[in-house]
Amino acid sequence: MESQKGLLIVFTGDGKGKTTAALGMALRAAGHGMRVLVLQFIKGAWTYGELVSLKKIEEIEIKPLGTGFTWKKENLEEDRRLAEAGWREAVSEINGGRWDMLVLDELNIVLSLGLLAVESVVEVLGNRASCHIVATGRNAPRELIAIADLVTEMKVIKHPFLDRGMKASKGIEF
Repeated sequence: MESQKGLLIVFTGDGKGKTTAALGMALRAAGHGMRVLVLQFIKGAWTYGELVSLKKIEEIEIKPLGTGFTWKKENLEEDRRLAEAGWREAVSEINGGRWDMLVLDELNIVLSLGLLAVESVVEVLGNRASCHIVATGRNAPRELIAIADLVTEMKVIKHPFLDRGMKASKGIEF
């Protein structure tokens, strides 16, 4: 891998497609022989389609780190503990040099809920070496957006759950 600094990419907004866009980048990177680690900060309670699919691609490793649906819980202490453990793993991987790309799925949610300190996360991501970092989730903090190289905001125009109350669709949302 080249010794230049990796890009910091942020997918945020209230629209669908943030994780999907990040996984698309992971697939693209894998197609070029790059090694990709996907750390999913919130997901973990169910089997998601991406867990099954990505296990078939040698260049990509995916690890769920959470318990799911954090925003529906009254007590976030377990989620805070899991987020902190996940962040320690992420820092180790960012500094370890093993990966060409690291996807931090739902990191923005973790930050917006105050489960991790924005300042310490921004410091680590701002000092990354050659590893590309992709952070997803709603409500990306302005400090993260300020240091990012690329930021895309997904915006809801129409959504089957919001507009018609349809349940999540297998293969679409999970």
